Amino acid sequence: MNRRAFQVLVVMAAVSIVGTLAVQFFWMKKAFDVRNQQFDHNVKSALLNITESLCEINQEVPRTDAIEQVSSNYFIVYVNNKIAPKTLESLLKREFGTRAIHEGFEYGIFDCSNRDMVYGQYIDLGESVETSTGIETFPQLNKDQYYFGVYFPHKVTGLVSQMGIWIFSSLLVLVVVIFFALSLFIIFRQRRLSEVQKDFINNMTHEFRTPISTMAIAAEVLKTPQIVTQPERLSTYAEIVEREAYRLQSQVDRVLQMSNASKDQIVLKKEFLDMEALVGEQLRSYRISYESARLEMSVADDLPLIYGDKMHLGNVVSNLIDNAIKYSDNQREVAVSLTASINHLVIVVADKGKGIDGKHLKTIFHQFYRVPTGNRHDVKGFGLGLYYVKMVVVAHGGKIEVTSQLGEGTQMTVTLPIDKP
Repeated sequence: MNRRAFQVLVVMAAVSIVGTLAVQFFWMKKAFDVRNQQFDHNVKSALLNITESLCEINQEVPRTDAIEQVSSNYFIVYVNNKIAPKTLESLLKREFGTRAIHEGFEYGIFDCSNRDMVYGQYIDLGESVETSTGIETFPQLNKDQYYFGVYFPHKVTGLVSQMGIWIFSSLLVLVVVIFFALSLFIIFRQRRLSEVQKDFINNMTHEFRTPISTMAIAAEVLKTPQIVTQPERLSTYAEIVEREAYRLQSQVDRVLQMSNASKDQIVLKKEFLDMEALVGEQLRSYRISYESARLEMSVADDLPLIYGDKMHLGNVVSNLIDNAIKYSDNQREVAVSLTASINHLVIVVADKGKGIDGKHLKTIFHQFYRVPTGNRHDVKGFGLGLYYVKMVVVAHGGKIEVTSQLGEGTQMTVTLPIDKP
């Protein structure tokens, strides 16, 4: 799949997910609004009948504007006289039961003579037990006439609980969306792995092409009849073939060994190590290979011995120094410092090179991963060095961290425990 098609797929997937959620939310809200309107209509119808019943009892003419909905869950009914609480409660139960209103409610009666809520009671229509609540919790209005109020404290919760099919459908849509998003994530991951594989093959091809080309040229020279009469030249080209063959074999072995390696397969031959001597030995070797590079080392006083594998830890230091030099461009300045705390020894390798983009910092320790450089192959490698470094450090019970900024260099910090045998 080319980049353009992949971008179109991502956009369509995102639009589909957002659209599906938006449509489901829209219809959920519509369904809730319909139930809410039906509930309000049933309550008002019930209160209208109650008003007419009270007027018949008191032999009064009902008001045309007797019912007022103050809020979504608070209704008041204006009356002309005092109301008997038991009569009102009986009428409320009867009318709400007739209209299948099963939500618990609180009712209160307001007496305008003393401007106070004189009675308040909570009725749970779903249970036979009536639980009284303090009338101070009942919503109260400043009115100059008699009225009673009905308050539904759990109206929203009750309406939502009645939307079983909608909740089920929403959960089903959510599962589909999660599955769709997971599929998209897998596609992203597979594409990333494909890019890593492609980059690895390009790097491997370039690494193999150089020794093969050198061996081919040397072989052409060795086939010339005149080479027999030139022993020194014959020996030189034979050494070239041998050296490049060893180089090619080394690269093949490295790929095969590292591709099958894991931290559980590393066999550590631990011994007490002087890390100052170990790091110093590696630096001396690189000073010979890179005479123009500026390699410095600072060591804290009373540095403790480390109980670890000399070969693997030496390779760790070598890989970090090698990377610091190779990615420093023309300004090859590398500083190695060794410090210690109570339980750990810390090795820091810092350079002033090109740095690493922040988006690559979490993946540089992955197997075969290399920071993309397009078609450039100025820095050789297969993307196995840092993977190996982390594997060895973790096998020793330590950790490795990286901080870097583009154009300002990179700092690798290895923390190793000071273990005892």
